[in-house]
Amino acid sequence: MTKEIFEKIYGQFFPAGNPSPFVDYIFNVLDVNKDGVVSFKEFITAISVTTHGSIDEKLNWAFRLYDIDSDGYVCRSEMLDIVTAIYRLHGRFDHSLGENDEPEQRVNQLFDKLDKDGDGKITCEEFCRGFKNDPVIVRALVPDDSSKSVS
Repeated sequence: MTKEIFEKIYGQFFPAGNPSPFVDYIFNVLDVNKDGVVSFKEFITAISVTTHGSIDEKLNWAFRLYDIDSDGYVCRSEMLDIVTAIYRLHGRFDHSLGENDEPEQRVNQLFDKLDKDGDGKITCEEFCRGFKNDPVIVRALVPDDSSKSVS
C-alpha cells in the first residue's frame, strides 16, 4: 500500500481531521524496509504487535513512531510534531485558526513525566518506563482480562 492509499483510508476514519501529517509518521514506522510501500507482511506485523504484543513490544513500537529521525531519542520537537499531527488528525488543532498551545502544553507534561534525567531527550527506556507506570496507558495497552498481571 502506498502512502497515498494509506492516507485515503485514514481520512475515512477521521473525516473531521487532517490525516496527512500523522500518516507521514505512521507510514515511516510501518515501511520497515523504506521502499515507499507498506507490504502486507509489514502491515500485519505492525497490527500483530500493536494488538497482540506485550506491553514492552507496544511501547517500543510507539517509541519508534515518536523517534522520527531514528537516533534513539525523542526530542521535544519530535514529540511536538507527533502530538500536533494527532491533534490535526482528530480535527482539534489548526494553525490557520491561529496559534494554539495545547500540543505544546501536552508535550511539556509528557517531558516532565518521561525525561527523568532532564537532558531534554527521552530514551526508549525512559519512554517505556514512564508509560508502564501510567495506569491509564497500561489499561489502554493491555486487555482487561490480563491487566491484573501487569506489575
